[in-house]
Amino acid sequence: MFHVKHRPKNLPIVYSPHYSISWNPKHRFPMAKYRLLYDRLIAQGIAQGENVFISSPATKSQMQLAHTSEYIDRFSSGRISEREMKKLGLIWSEQLVKRTFTAVGGTILTCKLAKEFDLACHLAGGTHHAFADQGMGFCVFNDIAIAAKYLIESGLSKQVLIIDCDVHQGDGTAKILEDEQQCFTCSIHARTNYPFEKMSSDLDVEVDKDAGDGQYLEVLESTLDKLDRAINPDFVIYDGGSDVHEDDRLGHLKLTDSGVQQRDKRVIEWARSKNLPVACVIGGGYDHDHQELARRHSLLPESAQQHYLKEQTLKIPS
Repeated sequence: MFHVKHRPKNLPIVYSPHYSISWNPKHRFPMAKYRLLYDRLIAQGIAQGENVFISSPATKSQMQLAHTSEYIDRFSSGRISEREMKKLGLIWSEQLVKRTFTAVGGTILTCKLAKEFDLACHLAGGTHHAFADQGMGFCVFNDIAIAAKYLIESGLSKQVLIIDCDVHQGDGTAKILEDEQQCFTCSIHARTNYPFEKMSSDLDVEVDKDAGDGQYLEVLESTLDKLDRAINPDFVIYDGGSDVHEDDRLGHLKLTDSGVQQRDKRVIEWARSKNLPVACVIGGGYDHDHQELARRHSLLPESAQQHYLKEQTLKIPS
């Protein structure tokens, strides 16, 4: 079991300086957003040293919980084909390999911290388009599926619920975990968005294009009611992608800042009302203005921090 000597005063946050590697700032994938998000949380006083945990690369055995050894080795050594990299939409480098392994390790660490302290947030993760033997859509390895399997294999959980609220369906996660009875996949995503060939999650919920706060939150509430009837989990992994935001360039939905915050707060409150540990990952988010994108991503750790502090206040004896 993972132990920290003292409960952090602020929300446990997982980060690594390896997340934002050297990258063409004009590339479609906004690699700088991770560093900018971390800097923003420092400025806000949310990331304060004692509550920041630096991730380490996942081991190959951990990666093999969800991926084939052949794919892991091929990507790690740079023997991945140009066609495969085109599907990924990324540019291979040794830095990218280290960044990717470290991000997977970060989601595993976030799950350990959530188990210890009830709630934790990873400033990366949510690479839910990666399949067992290939990467897709900016996702090399599937950190959510790996972490879910890790929780089961290590005995930290008997039933993991994945609530994926990224605007895109968690197709890779659904496929990898389709026969895993101890993992339940729920994806709430835009009906007409990528991936255009959807997989079958345990619960798929499609949202109409251009849906705003009211419609989306009604769908969310209905989904949580369905989960109440469908499963009795003991751990939640929550992908709170910011790409549902009205200003996201790939999202096709119309949630405002308030709508995103209400979404995050509701999922966290729902899980914590059942005393379920919640490990949050930031998921997708896309904008040419990387500072603005980091601000939108910060809505998730801000909401998680508020709930974490509220719970700490309630635990203080009067």
